[in-house]
Amino acid sequence: MQTKSILNSLSDLVRGKRVLVTGSTKGIGFYAARELASLGARVAIVSRSPENVDKAVNEIREYSDYEPLGIVADLTTREGVEKAVFDAEKQLEGLDGIVFNIGNIGCEPCYLHEARYEDWVEAALRHTVAPGYLASVFARLVLEKKRKGTIIFLSSVSVKQPMPIFVLADTARAGLVQLSKSIALQYADKGLRAFTVLLGSFDTPGARKNIQKMAERLGISFEEAWKRFVLEATPLKRVAKPEELGALLAFLLSPFSDYMNGSTLVFDGVLSKCA
Repeated sequence: MQTKSILNSLSDLVRGKRVLVTGSTKGIGFYAARELASLGARVAIVSRSPENVDKAVNEIREYSDYEPLGIVADLTTREGVEKAVFDAEKQLEGLDGIVFNIGNIGCEPCYLHEARYEDWVEAALRHTVAPGYLASVFARLVLEKKRKGTIIFLSSVSVKQPMPIFVLADTARAGLVQLSKSIALQYADKGLRAFTVLLGSFDTPGARKNIQKMAERLGISFEEAWKRFVLEATPLKRVAKPEELGALLAFLLSPFSDYMNGSTLVFDGVLSKCA
């Protein structure tokens, strides 16, 4: 009964809100879109793969009884960013929020000495240019329509406690903290809010792929690497749950987080050892 009451309260925070979730056909982005849809938000998902979009739409519909809007767009291009925002705005008849997520850099996990020029370009496109331009396009919409909007950047706690084997993503993502604060400083009185969420570990295909690569480098089994680098890395001895992320996003998309505008939130199960 208590769980049902909590879910009803969370639903009250986001029911009917129109939210674009990027990188949302797999992994953490998919969890974010699915949980928001289950809480009553009107969700648009986006990926550059039509097949992945169709599959995710069906899975979210079966899970939440809501069919999300599916958008095919490549967020590493200007045209893709614009298409994602404008299609969501048009099809949802408005856009109240964006949850930014994007897939991993192709070469990672890789160390600094292994990174090529092309890898750094990809890192910048995925973790700096894409969220930055997405914010620019959305900010113009908010100002033009004279309405409120929220951007939530999903990042990694490793920008606080770097992992050298993910140096490209850690470096490129670090700027999202400044981006959120800059948005809040400039546009808070105009209705635009921004947050950065530093995530810990989730059980996703991407996470398992990375751990498998790390296991192969170290000459240990996947199970041992998962235990060492994921489960035993936190005192909770577990990964984050999708519904925990959904609850946090619901709060951030609601008016109750207004005074926190511009904040960086750590959501890592005490994975990081620093403040």
